[in-house]
Amino acid sequence: MKINAPVRRLAPVLIIVAGVLWGITGIFVRYLNRIGLTTMNVVAVRVLCSAAFLSAGCVAFRRKLFRVAVRDVWCFAGTGIVSIIFFNFCYFKTIELTSLAVAAVLLYTAPVFVMLLSLVLFREPVTSRKILAAAAAFIGCMLVSFTGSSWQMSSVPVTAIFTGLCSGVGYALYSIFGRYALLRGYSAPAVTLWTFICASVGVLPFADIPLIYTVMSGSMTYALFILLFAVICTLLPYLLYTAGLSQLEGSSASVLASIEPVAAAISGMLLYTEIPSPAGCIGIVLVLCSVVLLR
Repeated sequence: MKINAPVRRLAPVLIIVAGVLWGITGIFVRYLNRIGLTTMNVVAVRVLCSAAFLSAGCVAFRRKLFRVAVRDVWCFAGTGIVSIIFFNFCYFKTIELTSLAVAAVLLYTAPVFVMLLSLVLFREPVTSRKILAAAAAFIGCMLVSFTGSSWQMSSVPVTAIFTGLCSGVGYALYSIFGRYALLRGYSAPAVTLWTFICASVGVLPFADIPLIYTVMSGSMTYALFILLFAVICTLLPYLLYTAGLSQLEGSSASVLASIEPVAAAISGMLLYTEIPSPAGCIGIVLVLCSVVLLR
């Protein structure tokens, strides 16, 4: 597929914007937990609402995006079920078991997994620049999450470490399965559409649909918040990330998305007056340096 230079230059920006939008997910998740939605139900509303929005838009404007070869369905089952459902469940469960700080650090082992898998599956070269960028991003994420004595890995339950590492693997697998789908000629909107269709099928047996309906129908505020969660923190960033992934190596895209915890730290500072520690400020600089390295 031929890509013009201006569009290719825009790809890192798309990934970074996606990371920023993912970075404010915690604001929505905390609120949804407070109004009574469990981990899997938060995953369900995220997936089902996004699938509904995408499907409605495609029915109205681009019905051809529904066309998919049966032999390629495994790619979307990978992005939707193996990645999105598995990653979200493990990540939200880790947040339940330990602090947001530790959960974020374990999640951002993902670029390392992407780099290794891309080397084996796509023969993407592992350059010194990539290694340095991945290391800077991971250390930066760790420092962003450091708030004095509150970040203590030794006190983290083994279960939380396991689910946290699983969230990193699940997060990484979106780049892998998404790459396979893109190589088969599917556009970024088509990949995103079928990802959420497959994710919806996979999440239905585990979701409490009556509870979700009761919450959404009981308050206009709750319903609006859930819809904003689906659009701002799910639909838009996945569209942007997949578009960027179509023009970048998976390992580079994954490192660029490490801007997410920086966005989370800044949103916490603005909304909850959670001022970053000196170590956190250094971490923000390191993550930004990793972005510059890959640009």
